Amino acid sequence: MDWGTELWDQYDIIEKHTQAGQELVDKYVKFVKERTEIEQNYAKQLRNLSKKYNLKRSGKDEPECRLSSYQSFLEILNEMNDYAGQRELIAENMMMNICIDLTKYLQELKQERKTYLMEAKKAQQSLESTCKQLDSSKKRFEREWREAERAAQYAEKTDQDINATKADVEKAKQQAHMRAHVAEECKNDYAAQLQKYNKEQNQFYFNDMPLIFNKLQDLDERRVRKLAQGYILFSDTEKHVMPIIGKCLEGITKAGTNVNERNDSMVIIEQNKSGFERPGDVEFEDYSQGINRASSDSSLGTPKGPMELLGKNRSKNFWLFSKKSKLSPSTLPPFSTPPAPSPANGPPSPKFGRDPLSYCLKEINKTVKPRISSFRTLRRSPMVTEDFAHLPPEQRRKRLQQKLEEISKELQKEVDQSEALGKMKDVYEKNPQMGDPASLASQISQTSQNIERLRGELNKYETWLAEAGGRGDTLRYKTHTFNNNGAHDVLSPDGAHSDESTPDPSQAIYAEFDDDFEDEELTVPIGTCTAMYSFPGASEGTISMQEGEVLAVVEEDKGDGWTRVRRNNGDEGYIPTSYVTISLSK
Repeated sequence: MDWGTELWDQYDIIEKHTQAGQELVDKYVKFVKERTEIEQNYAKQLRNLSKKYNLKRSGKDEPECRLSSYQSFLEILNEMNDYAGQRELIAENMMMNICIDLTKYLQELKQERKTYLMEAKKAQQSLESTCKQLDSSKKRFEREWREAERAAQYAEKTDQDINATKADVEKAKQQAHMRAHVAEECKNDYAAQLQKYNKEQNQFYFNDMPLIFNKLQDLDERRVRKLAQGYILFSDTEKHVMPIIGKCLEGITKAGTNVNERNDSMVIIEQNKSGFERPGDVEFEDYSQGINRASSDSSLGTPKGPMELLGKNRSKNFWLFSKKSKLSPSTLPPFSTPPAPSPANGPPSPKFGRDPLSYCLKEINKTVKPRISSFRTLRRSPMVTEDFAHLPPEQRRKRLQQKLEEISKELQKEVDQSEALGKMKDVYEKNPQMGDPASLASQISQTSQNIERLRGELNKYETWLAEAGGRGDTLRYKTHTFNNNGAHDVLSPDGAHSDESTPDPSQAIYAEFDDDFEDEELTVPIGTCTAMYSFPGASEGTISMQEGEVLAVVEEDKGDGWTRVRRNNGDEGYIPTSYVTISLSK
């Protein structure tokens, strides 16, 4: 069933229906656009929310960053940021696949529908024009036929009239004959116009309009099919990102399960453990005994001078209450005038040979002032010192160890750079066309100074760590520097320089230094490399290789053009990076 057959007389209905269908497409496009705006605003708010609570903090400076609950919260914020990205992707895909596509398709439909309606209107106008011509010829035929009848009646009446002359009769007959001829021509014209109209009407209702209606039907069905695809895309667009959204939600769940309250407690202990012992009992301090000794054996304590009484607990530092410590009146000795010694109580203590009051005040001033100063420092933030002496013992040891590790890494970097400069200088000396050895003198000198400075800092922090009761586990390096002449110098463990060309005592130092490293484990390879060209390895520190040989990469190129490798038999050395293809392990 089609519109051309069943709805041949429902032109207005078809026109309104196709117009309403296009309006529905336009309405759906606007709906999807508003949905994309909602998704974009939602994603923007989620990103702002994640950014608001995901403050840029350094993990080393913020103690809570090591807590699993804090790390899980950061993971949740990251997952929410990824989730916001998926909402943005939904909005973008809806805009591209639905809104833009349907808008373009709707414009094509409107243009096509306009063309079909213009064809229908043109056919309608043609039929109406033919109908007007038919009506005109019909009216003319009717008018001329009546005139012919009147002319015939007049001719007959004139012919019967006895008073009419022969000329009048002939004239009336000619007039009647002429009118009859005109009426006959109008009749033939009317018949021709009628035949033409019937033919065009048949063409209009059985061919032209059904064809146009069928085209409009096909257009409308294609519109409905396209709109249905848009409905499906509305769902599929979100379904496509649901697996990734599911992973984001799984990541949030995993972040929750990764929280370890016991581990957080251990981290708090590790970060804040002071290393102090708990304070002991406060002893009773009898100031009256210090000034006026009792002769009775049942006295509460042995007579002690104010210096001993006040200084007994000076070494105790109450770090637990360091932020809220206040100078308690009970911790300070009384400043009231002590009672005068009575002769009945025996002679005064030898320490009070002079005026006992002045002696007591003098001793109090010696002890109380430092005590007050120490409490003030507790109320204020302590002054940060290079040796971290302002920290509790346990925290001080950790910070010193951390500082030692940082200096060791920096020292190793300088050592590697020094060795690389030495190799580069050897290459320049053997192949002058590659470069001038003298151009490296300033870099070699600067590197040597940096190594000396770092070794001094290393020894200094190791000393402080030993004082803090820790053990320095930093590596000792076989560091090579270069003098101004380009000769290799070796830094012995105590930092002294010795030239390679010196006699046996220097070699003994090398041997003793190398023995310390014989038992160390070999560095784990970080990848492999395949030689593209042969390399003789004639320079010191280099290793030979043959084309196609596979070696283990121990150390990457640090920018000097050399890579450290190892053979299966344990031989190590440097090779030109450009001579091999490197594959690093992931």
